Amino acid sequence: MENESGILENLMGGQHKSSNNFFMKSINFFNNKKRDDDEFAKNSPKPLTFLSSFANSVVFRCSKILLIPTEELQHRFDTELPDTVKQPSTYARNFLEFCSYQALHLVTGRPDYFSDKEFRQLTYDMMLAWEAPGVESELLDKETASFHNQEAEDEDRWSLFYSNPTNMAVQVDDKKTVGPEAFARIAPACALVADIITVHNLFDILTSSSGHRLHFLIYDKYLRNLEKVIKGAKNALGPQLLSNLKLDEGEIILDVDGTVPTQPVLQHIGISAWPGRLILTNYALYFESLGVGLYEKAVRYDLAMDMKQVIKPELTGPLGARLFDKAVMYKSISVAEPVYFEFPEFKGNSRRDYWLDICLEVLRAHKFIRKYNLKGTQQSEALARAILGIFRCRAVREAFHIFSSHYRTLLCFNLAESLPGGDTILGTLSSRLALLNARTSRDNSVGANGKQGLMFPVSLLTLCRLGLILHKEGIVDGEAIVPAADVCVGETNPLEVAVKQSKCETGRAEAAQATVDQVKVEGIDTNLAVMKELLFPLIESLHCLQLLASWEEPSKSTVFLVLVSYMTYRGWIRYILPFIFLVLAVLMLWRRHANKGGPLEAFKIIAPPNKNAVEQLLTLQEAITQVEGLIQAGNITLLKLRALLFAALPQATDKLALLLVLMAVLLALVPLKYLILLIFLEAFTREMPLRKESSDRWLRRVREWWIRIPAAPVQLIKPDDKKRK
Repeated sequence: MENESGILENLMGGQHKSSNNFFMKSINFFNNKKRDDDEFAKNSPKPLTFLSSFANSVVFRCSKILLIPTEELQHRFDTELPDTVKQPSTYARNFLEFCSYQALHLVTGRPDYFSDKEFRQLTYDMMLAWEAPGVESELLDKETASFHNQEAEDEDRWSLFYSNPTNMAVQVDDKKTVGPEAFARIAPACALVADIITVHNLFDILTSSSGHRLHFLIYDKYLRNLEKVIKGAKNALGPQLLSNLKLDEGEIILDVDGTVPTQPVLQHIGISAWPGRLILTNYALYFESLGVGLYEKAVRYDLAMDMKQVIKPELTGPLGARLFDKAVMYKSISVAEPVYFEFPEFKGNSRRDYWLDICLEVLRAHKFIRKYNLKGTQQSEALARAILGIFRCRAVREAFHIFSSHYRTLLCFNLAESLPGGDTILGTLSSRLALLNARTSRDNSVGANGKQGLMFPVSLLTLCRLGLILHKEGIVDGEAIVPAADVCVGETNPLEVAVKQSKCETGRAEAAQATVDQVKVEGIDTNLAVMKELLFPLIESLHCLQLLASWEEPSKSTVFLVLVSYMTYRGWIRYILPFIFLVLAVLMLWRRHANKGGPLEAFKIIAPPNKNAVEQLLTLQEAITQVEGLIQAGNITLLKLRALLFAALPQATDKLALLLVLMAVLLALVPLKYLILLIFLEAFTREMPLRKESSDRWLRRVREWWIRIPAAPVQLIKPDDKKRK
C-alpha cells in the first residue's frame, strides 16, 4: 500500500509539474510576444493620424515588405490614384487597400509563400483592419476587452485542449472576426485564396458554423489545406502516376480517385464493370483499369473538343441494374455507348456529386472558351480560373467535410450555369478577358497606374509561380509587380456586380418556388378539387353557354343568337379576343391599386373526404382506365380515317370526297365571316324546338354511318432483343 501511495503521489506530482511547465511555457510565450510588440512599437515610424492603430500596424508591415516608407506609400497614393478614391469618407480604407494589394502581389511572387504562417496572419489582419481602418471607427475599450478576455479565460480554461479547431473558433471574441465585405475585398487579391465570382459563396461556407463571421482558426485551416492540395497536385506530376499517362503540354492533374482499395472507382460499359483509378486533368478524364497488381494503359475521355459530350448523374449497379444513385455518366460521339463511373460509398452520394461538379467545371470552361473564341493567354487564363476553383473546392471539402450544393458552389463556371442570368456573368468575364495584356512594365503598381481598362492573367501567373505549369514568355517581365486583375482600389469589379444581380434574381426565384412547395397537395381527388375551384369562372361560363344552347329559356337564347349573329355579320367578332385581354389587364391593374402591396388572400377550397392508400390506388386505377379509353377512342378514329383515305369502304369514301369538294368550294367562294355565321347558327339552333327533331335524326344518321366504317388493320411487331442478350 505504501508503494502504491508513493507511486500515486509521484504520478500526481509529475502531472502537476508537467501542468506547471506547460503554463510556464505559455506565460513565457505571451511575455516574449509582448516584448516583440514593444520592440515593434519602438522601431515603427510615426503612425499616420488618419489610420487606426491596427491599420497602422498593417500598413507598416506592408511598407517593410515593399521596402518603401509609409510616407512614400501615402505620397504615391495621393499622386497616382484618381480623385474618386481619395474622398475623405473612404480615404483610410482605400489607402489600406492600396498598401495591402501591393504587398500581397509582391509576397505571392514567391513560390513558397503559402507555407509562411506570417502570410496567413497578415492577410487576416488586413481584413480586420479593413473593417476598422480609420481613427473614428476605433471603438475598442481596453478595459472592456480585458474584462471579457479574463472572463473567457475563467469559463473556457480547458479550451486549449479542444481537438476540433471549429469548436475553438466559435469561442473567439466577435471583435476579432471578419465580415463578408472585408473578406471579399482582400481575399481575391491572392488568386489562389478566392475568386471574385465565388468569393461570397466561399465566405458563406467557411462561416456556416460561426454566425456568418470568419474566425482566424477556420481561415488558417482552410489555407493550410489549400497548401496540401497544391503540394498534392505537384506530387501528382511524379513518375509513378504518369507511367501510364501521356499528358499534353500544359495538362495538369486536378484530382485522382480510386487509389484506396476500400474506395474504388468502377467503370461500367454495358453489363461489364471493372475497378480502377480515375484521373481528371484540365483537358480530359482518364481511367486506368486495375489489372493483376498493376494499372493498365489509361483510356482517355476528352473534355476539351466539341464532341457533344454529356456528363450527368446516373443510376447503376451490377449487370446493368439501375439500383444505386452513385454514378457519373459520360457520353460523346467518340464512344460507342455511354460510360458510367460509379463511386461506391456507404452514406449518401457526396463523392459522386463532387466528381460530377469538377468534371462539369472543366467541360463548361472549354465550352466557354469555344463560345467566345478565346485564344492564347485568354484561353489559358479561363482554364486557370477553373483549375484554381477546383483546388479551392478540394481544400474546403477535405478541411471541413462540406460540399456545397445548389448555387452556392465554389466553381465559377458551374455557378454561372446554375444562376439565372448566368450568361451575363460569362459575357462579363469574356469582356474582361478581352482586355488581357500579357506584358507589364516595371513601374506598374496595383490600382495605381490609372489604367483601369487593363487586365492581367493573375490566375495563370499563380499557376506559374506555384510551379504547376511552365513560365510562358511574355506573361511577366522579370520581377515586375503585376496589378491585380480582379480587385482595384476603391472600385467594384464588374464580375462581382453581375454575380450580385444574378443572386438577387435567384432569391426571387427561390421565394417563388417556396410558395409553390407550400401549395402542393397530395392525392388525385384533392388536386382535382383544387383545379375545379381554380377553373370555376371558366366552367361557369361554359355552363351558361350550354344553357343558352339548350333553349330552356327561349327569350335569353334568342337575344344571344341575334346579338352574336349581328356582331359576326358586322365583323366585330375579331375584336372579342382583344377586348377580353383589355378587360383582364384593367382588372389586374385595379387589383394592384386596391391591394396596395398587401399579401394575397388564401384561396379557400373545400377538401374532399380523406381516402386511405387502397382507395387512392383504386382512384388512380380508374383514372388510368379512363385515360386509356380516351386514347383507344382516338386511335380508332384515326384508323377509320385511314380506312376512308385509302378507300377501304368505297361508298363511304365517295361521299366523304364529295363533302370535301363542297367544303373547298365554300371556303374558296364564300367570305369567312359568313361561314363562321353559318356554323354558329347550325350549332346554336340545334336544340331549338323547331329544329330539334330534324337535327336529332341527322345526328343519328351520321353516327350510324360512322359505325359502319371499318378500322384499318394494325400489326404489332415485337422488337428484336438479340442485342440485349
